[in-house]
Amino acid sequence: MTRLKTLLAGIALSAVSSLTLAADNPLSVHVLNLQDGLPSADVRVTLEQQTGNSWTLLNSGTTNAQGRIPALYPENKTLEKGTYRVTFKTGDWFRAHNAPTFFPEVPVIFAVDGAVAHYHIPLLLSPYGFSTYRGN
Repeated sequence: MTRLKTLLAGIALSAVSSLTLAADNPLSVHVLNLQDGLPSADVRVTLEQQTGNSWTLLNSGTTNAQGRIPALYPENKTLEKGTYRVTFKTGDWFRAHNAPTFFPEVPVIFAVDGAVAHYHIPLLLSPYGFSTYRGN
C-alpha cells in the first residue's frame, strides 16, 4: 500500500509540474491512445514555423509518462503570429509497440493569431485514425 501511495504521489507531482511548465510556455501537446484509453508516452514530436514556402525547425521533444510535452515552444522566444506545424512521429511509436498503423506521422498545421496566450494541441490516436483540436 505504501508503494502505491508513493507512486500516486509521484504521478500527482509530475502532473502539477507539467501544468506549471505549460503555464509558462505558449505551446503544449498531448497524445492519447484511443485503442486502450491511455496516454502515449515516448512519442517524438517536432515543431516548425512556416517561412515563405518552407518550414523552419524550432524545437522537438518526446511525450512524457502522461503523454504530454508541456513546453514545446523554445524557451526565451516570443510566440509570433504565423503558421506552425506540429508533427507527431506516430509510426515510430506504433513500431515500438509492435502494432501496425496507417499513419507514419500526423502533421497538424495551425495558425497563431495571438487571440490566446497558450495553444494546446491534443492528438487522439488509433492505428487507423486520429483526431485533433485546439485545446486549452
